[in-house]
Amino acid sequence: MLRIHNSLTGRKERFREIEPGKVRMYCCGLTVYDYPHVGHARMLIVFDVVRRYLRWRGYDVTFVRNITDIDDNIIERARENGEPVESLTARFIAAMNEDCDALGIERPDFEPRATEYMPQIIDMIGALIEKGYAYVADGDVLYSVSKFPAYGRLSGKKLEDLRAGARVEIGEHKRDPLDFALWKAAKPGEPTWDSPWGPGRPGWHIECSAMSTTLLGPHFDIHGGGMDLKFPHHENEIAQSCAACGSKFVNVWMHNGHIRVKDEKMSKSLGNFFTVREVLPQLRPEVLRAFVISSHYRGPINYSEENLRQADAALSRLYLALRDVRSARPAPSTEWSERFREVMDDDFNTAEALSVLQTQARELNSAKAAGDDARAAELAGELKELASVLGLLQHEPGEWLATASRLTAGETSAADGPGDEEIEGLVAARTAARAGKNWAESDRIRDELAAKGVILEDGPGGTSWRRK
Repeated sequence: MLRIHNSLTGRKERFREIEPGKVRMYCCGLTVYDYPHVGHARMLIVFDVVRRYLRWRGYDVTFVRNITDIDDNIIERARENGEPVESLTARFIAAMNEDCDALGIERPDFEPRATEYMPQIIDMIGALIEKGYAYVADGDVLYSVSKFPAYGRLSGKKLEDLRAGARVEIGEHKRDPLDFALWKAAKPGEPTWDSPWGPGRPGWHIECSAMSTTLLGPHFDIHGGGMDLKFPHHENEIAQSCAACGSKFVNVWMHNGHIRVKDEKMSKSLGNFFTVREVLPQLRPEVLRAFVISSHYRGPINYSEENLRQADAALSRLYLALRDVRSARPAPSTEWSERFREVMDDDFNTAEALSVLQTQARELNSAKAAGDDARAAELAGELKELASVLGLLQHEPGEWLATASRLTAGETSAADGPGDEEIEGLVAARTAARAGKNWAESDRIRDELAAKGVILEDGPGGTSWRRK
């Protein structure tokens, strides 16, 4: 039974799709005025995994991830660069696609751009005016927050508290400090479109409402995005879409947590901001992916070289288990698939799913050590299938193991102790000795590894190891 934490209710709920067997999902994509950073990568990877898992679970998934290609930041950056907005956005869309391809992020079924949906945006704004939820003020169109009683439910914010902290800029014509722009009157030098209220451009929030409801209908299953979008962006989306369409908007809201650096939120102002293309030369892209999914998507994750090293080492152990398997082949669903499904059904718990893969890899090593080629082939096939749901193990094992990451290069010299490959071989040999009740050999291998600075830990799922 799949259960997902719903940001709207604040609890995990059993997932019930609107249309049997089908899932319609929307995720807020990037505003394309700069290169994607590691925080963007987390969002992109998280919802790529959600989509992959739902598909593996048997759902027919329609996934929409938009591109914001017109807004204040884009206009300002184009002005700073002295280039047309269209040139700026085209360049950064291409960069985004390059980074996504490197990280193994599948393209969405639909990737609408705001500028391509101007008629739908204008129609939705017109519907909101007609229904009394919006008003025209000096060429702008503003949403009247007080007309929507449920405003604040997603973020848990109260209107009176929001009003107490709100301020109206000089020149604004709001009836309420909380009212927000659906349409902005044209300003000199800015891109504009014609509308019934005069030339101008849309506000950011209405863009997503128009694109999502056009492609997925007024009521769909899942809406995702970063935690920082919960308010005001997603709150405003709900208000606009429900009012314009006269129906429920989204059943399940999902939000991924922040990337942190030394326990501080990653941001340009703190100088701890990294783009994807800055970090990829230092590590293999699949390592960044493994790092992201090594923590639960809703919590914060600390970006550090040590955590990246651990992700690299864990990934290499999986590749090492697959090496030298003569013919990995698909296997019937076993306890590993069931366990994988069980933890992923619990709000997409990728951290536990990786633990399942590591334990399965240890059983694969034992089968290889025992010379059970048939069992090894079945386990390897199942391991590759389950890992592919997370977007991992997409390379040939020999190729992966022959290419050291800059993060781990030189770490496994004789002076520093045995390499991962040697350790895994000894652990597999010890597992085989224990299976044959050869306790003396089992103890000898444990002592040998201990002398080399490696600690073994036996548990119900097998033997794990760590360096002192």
